[in-house]
This record gives sequence, structure tokens and C-alpha cells, in this order.
Amino acid sequence: MTTKKPAENDVVVTGIGLATALGVGAQANWEALSNGAAPIFDSERFAPYTVHPLPDIDWTEQIVKRDQRQMETWQRIGTYTAGLALEDAGMKEVPEYTSTMDMIVAAGGGERDVDVDALILAEAADQSVDKGILVNEKLTTELRPTLFLAQLANLLAGNISIVHKVTGSSRTFMGEEGAGISALKTAVARISSGQSTHALVGGAYNCEHPDMLLGHEMSTHLLRGHWSPVWQRDNSDGGGLVLGSGGAFLVLESREHAEARGARIYAVLDGVFADQGSSDAQSASNRLNALSTEAGLQQVDVLVSGASGAKNATSIEKNFLTSTLKNVPVRGFSSAIGHLHESQFPAGVAIAALSLFHGENADQIDSRFESPSSKTPETIGVLTIGYEEGEGVAHLSKERSEAQ
Repeated sequence: MTTKKPAENDVVVTGIGLATALGVGAQANWEALSNGAAPIFDSERFAPYTVHPLPDIDWTEQIVKRDQRQMETWQRIGTYTAGLALEDAGMKEVPEYTSTMDMIVAAGGGERDVDVDALILAEAADQSVDKGILVNEKLTTELRPTLFLAQLANLLAGNISIVHKVTGSSRTFMGEEGAGISALKTAVARISSGQSTHALVGGAYNCEHPDMLLGHEMSTHLLRGHWSPVWQRDNSDGGGLVLGSGGAFLVLESREHAEARGARIYAVLDGVFADQGSSDAQSASNRLNALSTEAGLQQVDVLVSGASGAKNATSIEKNFLTSTLKNVPVRGFSSAIGHLHESQFPAGVAIAALSLFHGENADQIDSRFESPSSKTPETIGVLTIGYEEGEGVAHLSKERSEAQ
């Protein structure tokens, strides 16, 4: 571990916004995870693929109707959960904080117009049609002009800024799990160095859109057939990945800033560590061992894992956990909420912070791989391995401030 930062520059979690298949809000998700609620998934709507669907959400609780019109579903999810995080932190509609707040978002490239795609494919089936002319014609006559603007990754940050008046600096990262890892790593670095005092960080994903499933299936990533926990998909049909719709946003602050305004502190985010390289088992294992040592994962009380179920990546992670971290209880939250792409790592950090705040561990979802633990957690590690590439680790500690 690196030398401990000065107390006033501790990075603390003061706001959590979550929306997953388990429910809306941090408390609803924590109650489900800690009480052993059954995972919620849908294996019929997109058969043979399974998804963890978005719960019913009243968007108007966080987004007025006029601002919803230009948003696709993934942007609504992100804007909504960002509002939940701000509200949870006591910062929503408080210009003193929102006007100076940094925003770091992990986002994808948006959703395609499926109706236009289907039209092009149907007409392209006619072998006499010039495919190039057909595509150019449909792109210029069928697509809404606003669609191109709506697909920009930084539109999520723009919508959050408009709706919630978060008008400090803004950064957007793209790149699936790696985007969420980079977003949190950047926020922690800025706050711990004194460059920032408070930040809104997170992402959102909507898997219930046919083009999202198509893209993953073309690369043979998706699980086919019956659902099973992420740790038990080695011999399943397909690639093992089960997607989930949802969003996760965090409000991070320096301790000095949080305590000055009397904020409730969920946990201390001690550090975020990341790497990326070849996906072969030996190279990935070497990187994981190095990250584990740097983050002190061998000493944590529990590990919150974002394992996706993707066969190669999850096999590498299982081998790492059963060798290097064999004495650390593990909780694979993707079994309950699915793989959330850009928001996977923020969701893991949110779950870890809730666990430390409540003084209990998330329940086992897979008792064949996840060992029980009655110990009150004092430190928790978070691990996310990209289903294709990239690794991120976070170390969190229980808040011990006298003010708490």
C-alpha cells in the first residue's frame, strides 16, 4: 500500500445512487443483497439470452418530462441515478455544491435506431439492390437528425448538467468496464491531490435494446439457456455473459469538505488501482497479483467482485481468488444484477461502501463458491476484470471519524 494520505484529503463516499434489477435506490439494493433476495432476471423476452431487467422507474422523480424527451433510456438511467446520488449526499439543488462539483462519467456510444437497421436489412435481402446506394439513401432519409447528437457519449454528462445543475468540470470516459475504472481512479487522484473537493462519478447501461445483445452475440459472449451464478458458467452454452440494465453514481468528497458541511460518510475510498494488457492467463494473473499487492487485497475482510461470467475472464479470476486470495470471502454481485458495463466498477464500490456503513456483508448468492462470513467488515476490496480486457481494484475502509 502507498503511504496514507493526510486525513483532510481522505476520499470519502457521501452519496450513492443505484438502480438495478433488484430495485431503485441504495437502500433497496442493499436490503436485497444483504437479505439473500433471489436474483431477478428475464429469460423469455430475448430468448435464448437472459437479461437482468431495469425495474419500474418513475423518471419524473428526478427528471422533468420536458428534459426526458431527448434522452434515450441509457441516458435517463444515468441522469436518474446521478440525481439519486446527489439527493443521498444532501447536495441536490444546492448551488453552492453543484456549481463547483466535478463530474466524471463512464458512458457508451448510445443506442442504434433498430427500426432503420431492420428496414435496411430487409431491403438488402433483394440481391439486385446496390447495397452501398441503399445504405447511403436510408442513412440520409430515415435517421432522425437528432439521433447523431444523441449518440455522443458525453451527452449523458450534458444531461446531468442540465437537469441537476452540476456545472463544474466535466470528463467522459469510454471503454466498457475500463471507463468506470478510469473515472473513479481519476476522481480519487484529483481529490486526494487537492485538485478537487467533491465529484459526481458513475455510469449507466441499458442492455434491453436489441443492438446491445446483437453486438455481444456476434462476439459469442452471451450465455445461452438457463441462468446460473457467474462462478458456475464454465460449461454453459455460449460465452457466459449475462447483461443487466442499471446505473451507479457516487458522490466522492475530501474528508475536509465532507466534514465541513456535516455530511454522512459511508466509507473511505483508500485507493483505486488499474492495469490492462494481454488477456492470456499468465499475463493476466501476473497483473492481478501486482494489483492485489499494491491494493492490499490479501488483508481485506471481504472482496466484492464484479466478475461478469464471461468464460475466459471469470476462469482467470477464479484461479486468482482460489490461490492468491483463498482466505478472503468473495461476493459476486453480477449474479444478482447482471453485467452493467461502464457502471460495473462504480456499482461494486457502491456495494462495498454500503456494506461497510451497515457493518455487515452482502449475502452469498452462490454457496458453492462464496464462503460465509459473520465477521463485521472493516476493510473491503473491489475487483472488476473486463470481460475482454482491463482490470480495476479499489480498497475501502470503514469510516472512523469521531464526527460519525
